[in-house]
Amino acid sequence: MSDQSPPAGWYPDPQVPGLLRWWDGRWTEHVQQAATPNPVPDTRSFPPPTIRTPPPPSSWAAPPAPTIPVTAPQPATKHHGLFGAKKSLEEEVEQLRAVVAEMGIPEREQLRTELLQLRTDIPALRAEEAALLASVTPLRAELANLKNAEARLAEIQTTVVELEKKQKALEQYKEVAERAAADIQRLQNEHAELSRLVVETRETAILQEVGIYEYRHPLDNAPAYKARLTGIQAKIKDAVKAGSAVKGSTNWTVNGSSRDGSRMVSEFSKLMLRAYNNEAESIVRMMKPYTLESSIARLEKARETISKLGKTMSIRVTDGYHALRLQELELTSDYLAKVAEEKERDREERERLREEEIARREIEREMERLRKEQAHYANTLAALRASGDENAAAEIEAKAAEIEDALDGLTKRAANVRAGHVYVVSNVGAFGEDMVKIGMTRRLDPMDRIHELGGASVPFQYDLHALIFSDDAVGLETQLHHELRDRRVNWVNLRREFFRAHPDEVQELLDRLGVLVMSYVEEPEALEWRQTQTARKEGAPPPEPHHRERLALPEEE
Repeated sequence: MSDQSPPAGWYPDPQVPGLLRWWDGRWTEHVQQAATPNPVPDTRSFPPPTIRTPPPPSSWAAPPAPTIPVTAPQPATKHHGLFGAKKSLEEEVEQLRAVVAEMGIPEREQLRTELLQLRTDIPALRAEEAALLASVTPLRAELANLKNAEARLAEIQTTVVELEKKQKALEQYKEVAERAAADIQRLQNEHAELSRLVVETRETAILQEVGIYEYRHPLDNAPAYKARLTGIQAKIKDAVKAGSAVKGSTNWTVNGSSRDGSRMVSEFSKLMLRAYNNEAESIVRMMKPYTLESSIARLEKARETISKLGKTMSIRVTDGYHALRLQELELTSDYLAKVAEEKERDREERERLREEEIARREIEREMERLRKEQAHYANTLAALRASGDENAAAEIEAKAAEIEDALDGLTKRAANVRAGHVYVVSNVGAFGEDMVKIGMTRRLDPMDRIHELGGASVPFQYDLHALIFSDDAVGLETQLHHELRDRRVNWVNLRREFFRAHPDEVQELLDRLGVLVMSYVEEPEALEWRQTQTARKEGAPPPEPHHRERLALPEEE
């Protein structure tokens, strides 16, 4: 085996054993495998080779000579000769191989080869890495979207479960509601049937729907209605006597006897007619004008019931007799309404006459007082003129002239029944701040009438806002009532002169109509009411009742 030396220009790589690197004044990148002698198997373990980065080219020096331990050849003995030298060289080669194996040159060459391969693969790997990164970015975004979608899906699933529970509950409620609706419809049908059979006679329920009464048979006065009622009642008695009030079957037999059958039908017919008449008379006794409709319905129901009970014998109340009874109810209702109307009119007339009588007496008393003063001044004037005191006589004569004017005014006022005072009053404690009363009085002192209004019929006294004297007080009162007709409290009895209006609105109305008002009080005094409110707020105990003699006051409105 001969020693193989590296070619010219190639030197062992100082960094990677087992490789030859080209040297042309500097280390180049050209490398090749060094010739490797057959190694001697060695079972020793060596540490892994350390790969060092070569120094920069500027620091490179001439390639060092490879350090290979060489054993000096032993001088050949005469005994061995040529064969001894060969054996010696073979031993040297074996030693060199052992040294190379000990230095780890094969492993270094393998690592160097792998390093070069890795360096060659780095660009491709980096390109592959970039491609993978480019493909991973949308995948990551898609993964995030999928995670969000998964979270939303979980929420939707939770919502769906809740909705399914609610749906089941609603279905149960629906079933209950349907059953309830069916029960309501059934009860409504039963109620309608019972309402058809039952007549409403409770006055409270009837009064809730009462309207202004309309006369079925307009007549002049209550006596005219009384006369008409007397005639209808006479016709009712004649129909009963004539047997035309109730009819029954004529072919009814009892035990084969037509005579007994007719007698039985007649007896039952009288019994049914008596029940009908009793019901009609009971309705007439309890009749009130606003119960006419319910009374007619009640009588209709009585007739229907009798027809049902007498169906077997065809017993029924005739149409003519029933019409007479209905006419009796209508006339009775009209009569009662007319009586109430006349009573109210009579009461108002009495109130008017009473007011006029009071005013007449006041005027007479005032005229009598003025006449006495006039006589006194006449006597004094005659005495002064007799004494020659003309200055004093002139003064007395002027006063006598004033009295004469006053007497003339009272005379004219007594003759003019339309003259008087129009007043505007309110009662905050009784009716609130937005209600006034506008009335008229002919009294010489109108405050007497206002004090009467605040009698025992109201809890507090009235407060005066305006007092207007007019020669046509009746016309002024009517005009004010007409302007406030939509504010009237009572639309039926026009003598109730209350209006839902604030006192300020009445003042504006008077100004618009050009009515001369000497003074107008905007804010009511309401002294007793305000004192009561203050006592309640302060928690004062209520007053103890005390006995006192009641004064006889004139009749109050």
